Amino acid sequence: MMQTRQKTRATGHEDTPSGGSRLLRAALLAAVAVVLPFQGLANEKIANRVAVFSGIDKITGRIHTFDVYIDETVQFGALQVTPRVCYSRPNTEAPKTTTFVEVDEITLDSNIRRIFTGWMFADSPGLNAVEHPVYDIWLKDCKMESDVPPPS
Repeated sequence: MMQTRQKTRATGHEDTPSGGSRLLRAALLAAVAVVLPFQGLANEKIANRVAVFSGIDKITGRIHTFDVYIDETVQFGALQVTPRVCYSRPNTEAPKTTTFVEVDEITLDSNIRRIFTGWMFADSPGLNAVEHPVYDIWLKDCKMESDVPPPS
């Protein structure tokens, strides 16, 4: 087998792979072959049926935890909470639980006013939690089933 050898203009060295660079190239290809099949698993998310929220009533100081099915609206005080999706990761991955939620306030004159639309993160409850003068709401978890019967 004949190898073509060329001298590079800048260095004057031959442009053929040495034994060390061939070994390095083979090791890199092997590493890529091992890592690529697992690349999709790192971003795998589980779409759950139930979002678990906690809310505090600042007047009484009581914290309540409540389950809400996806696309169901549940009232907490003067707030209506409607999760649209709730994602988690497999148990073999680092936890990352998120929900996209809409929160409306029922005003004293019985009007409904949207006060929050966006993502909530269970691992960062202070980031994008709903802060209201009387109520705060944050995401605790996502799960597939609930003790609360599903909406009919």
